[in-house]
Amino acid sequence: MDFRWEILAGYGPLFLAGVLMTIKLTVVAIVAGLALGLVLGLISSTRYAPRPRSPLAAALIKPAQWLTIAYVTFFRGTPLFVQILLVHFALMPALIHPDNGLLLTGEAARDFRQNYGAFFSGALALTLNAGAYISEIFRAGIQSIHGGQTQAAYSLGLTHAQSMRHVILPQAVRRMVPPLVNEAVTLIKDSSLVSAIGLAELALAARTVAGAYSRYWEPYLAISAVYLLLTWLLSTLAKRLESPDHLRGR
Repeated sequence: MDFRWEILAGYGPLFLAGVLMTIKLTVVAIVAGLALGLVLGLISSTRYAPRPRSPLAAALIKPAQWLTIAYVTFFRGTPLFVQILLVHFALMPALIHPDNGLLLTGEAARDFRQNYGAFFSGALALTLNAGAYISEIFRAGIQSIHGGQTQAAYSLGLTHAQSMRHVILPQAVRRMVPPLVNEAVTLIKDSSLVSAIGLAELALAARTVAGAYSRYWEPYLAISAVYLLLTWLLSTLAKRLESPDHLRGR
């Protein structure tokens, strides 16, 4: 195999821009997905909570639980690639359109779609997908804490929200670190699917080089090494947040 390093050197700026875009896309999806997943996970956990004291909250909790179940089922049960296409080609035109966009119209909508449309669609699709998986991580982490601690918190007069904030979540977070890291690693790799809608990240950079030279070893091995490095760095850093050996299983 004749490996031509000069191909990679000639497209160095393109690969660098692709790395930065991949990192930016992943960070946005992880941060937004964590916020969304936390909210949905807390809603899921209320199935085992006492009935809210507020009549309005009591009336809204059941619909919120059913909507959460439907949302999680859809985004965990359908391919991410299909979700990206749905967001970019169906949801995006409905929200941002020069003529009748729900969020943005006119020249501003045209400029936004031209300059940021692919990034917005890709980040939104990854966030919605990550939020579904992370919500299940939060739900499972909350349920992994012994029920006696929740009951003890209730007996002290704490509400469900106060029990989650002060008693359950601080203990559950360390148990959630490994699956959350796995989800972040998955997001880094799945960000390559966004190249299908034209976002200039790593996978699109490799496809551009492969098309220019009809060479595939060099660009795809190069981005494989970059993805491997990113996931290894993330996993290594996250190990510092995991529970110590003597605390695991408690």
